[in-house]
Amino acid sequence: MSKFILPASVFGTVFGCAVLLKNHLTGGPCPSKARLPGKTVVITGANTGIGKETARELAQRGGRIIMGCRDMEKCEAAACEIRGSTLNPHVYARHINLSSVKSIRRFAEEINREEKSVDILINNAAVMKCPPGKTEDGFDMQFGVNYLGHFLLTNLLLDKLKDSAPSRVINLSSLVHIVGEIDFEDLNWDRKKFNTRKAYCQSKLAIVLFTRELARRLEGTGVTVNALHPGVVATDLGRHTGMHQSQFSSTVLSPIFYLFVKSPVLGAQPSVYLAVAEELEGVTGRYYDVMTEKEPAPQALEQEVAVRLWNISASMVGLNTTVPMPASSSKAVTSTTDPAAAACEQPLASPTETAAMTMA
Repeated sequence: MSKFILPASVFGTVFGCAVLLKNHLTGGPCPSKARLPGKTVVITGANTGIGKETARELAQRGGRIIMGCRDMEKCEAAACEIRGSTLNPHVYARHINLSSVKSIRRFAEEINREEKSVDILINNAAVMKCPPGKTEDGFDMQFGVNYLGHFLLTNLLLDKLKDSAPSRVINLSSLVHIVGEIDFEDLNWDRKKFNTRKAYCQSKLAIVLFTRELARRLEGTGVTVNALHPGVVATDLGRHTGMHQSQFSSTVLSPIFYLFVKSPVLGAQPSVYLAVAEELEGVTGRYYDVMTEKEPAPQALEQEVAVRLWNISASMVGLNTTVPMPASSSKAVTSTTDPAAAACEQPLASPTETAAMTMA
């Protein structure tokens, strides 16, 4: 029996070190133990992946959880599972399709009518590197779902968030925003050749620009807005990348991936941290790489770009929330002078079914 002690000890030590290293490299669990009794949390894309685990942990902390999902069958099943595992009966499934302006407006109307407060809004849902396709309203699928849908939803819930202050908005972006570019001449890839990677990066850069501009507009209201990169997480969000179909990746690189790719539970920790951490009360307009505040890419700091994007986005989704350009700009952007905004006034393309969606 003694001959097995040394190998078992070595294996245990190596495995334990690997787990500790993984936790260190991926950020580890949320350090805050704060609870959320009586607080209402709205999470998009909450039936799977990061969103589901975020909903689970915030339910464990006593929150009233509204899970906004496209697939109601999966959402109901996830809500039922979370209620059972947390013993929190206040976990609810609600329908929202972020590729449909009509659906987003209906969801927001229900929340504003039925909920006494919205204390935390987590804009989590996303699609990634999907094939070319348009939303119901003719927007590029990734730009429409990842950014425009959440831009509209957040604005529609702003009055409720203000009435619930101090409240928080958390936008999930990505590290890839650093290579993103906002093409105001063709936001929806109607004229240039479609590039799914660039489309995804554009959507994630737009989220950071939106976060900073919204924070500026909400100064003094008690509503804070921050963006985060959750890290590399093992969810079905990357199913269009093809990386999981490689034999080389699954056999040779798996041990390396283990150290850097998070489980959904770990991937949810940055969202939980921004939602509950006491030390972040009043902190707004920031970008977090996992749970560490970082400076976003230079192009995410350009206020004129952020205001121009805001005005065009408002025109695209039918919101009357345009604002003047900063004083340093020679002129304001309006929906009648900007090419991208003007394009929004044209008849929308019919929806296509080629782009699969995931609410992870």
